[in-house]
Amino acid sequence: MQTAAEAQTQFARTDSIEPLVGLVAGDMKAVNELIIERTGSDVTLIPEVAAHLIDSGGKRLRPMLTLACAQMFGYRGDGHVKLAASVEFMHTATLLHDDVVDESELRRGKAAARMVWGNEASVLVGDFLLGQAFRMMVEVASLPALEVLSRAAAVIAEGEVMQLKTAHELETSEARYMAVIEAKTAALFASAAEVGAIVAGKGEAEREALRTYGHELGLAFQLIDDALDYSGVQAELGKRVGDDFRDGKITLPVLIAYWKGDDDEKSFWRTAMREGNQTDRDLSRAIDLMARHGALEETVARANAHGATAQEALMRLPETPHREALLDVVGFCVNRRF
Repeated sequence: MQTAAEAQTQFARTDSIEPLVGLVAGDMKAVNELIIERTGSDVTLIPEVAAHLIDSGGKRLRPMLTLACAQMFGYRGDGHVKLAASVEFMHTATLLHDDVVDESELRRGKAAARMVWGNEASVLVGDFLLGQAFRMMVEVASLPALEVLSRAAAVIAEGEVMQLKTAHELETSEARYMAVIEAKTAALFASAAEVGAIVAGKGEAEREALRTYGHELGLAFQLIDDALDYSGVQAELGKRVGDDFRDGKITLPVLIAYWKGDDDEKSFWRTAMREGNQTDRDLSRAIDLMARHGALEETVARANAHGATAQEALMRLPETPHREALLDVVGFCVNRRF
């Protein structure tokens, strides 16, 4: 049987994000400057908390998608910079809120903001960033872009609530699990890509192609995240291996191992995921059961399938350096180790 790593490396194309980084470097500099400007406040706690997470080393893939998708069609204004910054603020706000809900201790290898400033400050600064995101959307004066991103904000919140309702529930269906990650992760990826086409003045065909690309890329990205929680390296993940397990999060690798397990294995999963006080021995057994039933390999295979769909959607668009770089991003997301 293949390992998860072997399954990943079979994905077509390169796994480099560098072509994308190079193409959007100038505009990303403007985005970063705008982020610093818009996190400024006389309330000193706001820039402190925001900077703690914003400066912690994230790749800022989502705003780069917005920039690349606008550049792809020759856009020459600055609206894409504000929309990209809005996307990053939405993502950052979600992380701040997620860490409170999940009681996370680490984020990107650093203490989560809630561990430094408390839950209340994390939630309120997240709300501030959402407010700033919407201010920038309004400044762009594109009602279609505002509609797409505001809808994404609502969908992301719905995903958080859905995840709360499915927490610790091993009878969750795959359809329900996929609905959660579509809302929590894929919605923002899809919107980040689509608004690039919108600000460039493109029509429904281009918007739909990029919306599909972002949606499928987001699903692949999240599925790999779910697999890495049981197979990654802490120093590279920026969080402890097994955090999803400790939090009782019902992810696809857990569901596959549970569905395929015998009665004794199902009993283990029910006890481990509902009590929330597992030992390292419990985590080791969970990983062993996933290996026995090929749960990580199957999860990676699903990610590959969504990645292939993302690439197919891009192929509807004219060949440009930006299209090729976005194709390579799929390989990066599927083959990444962290």
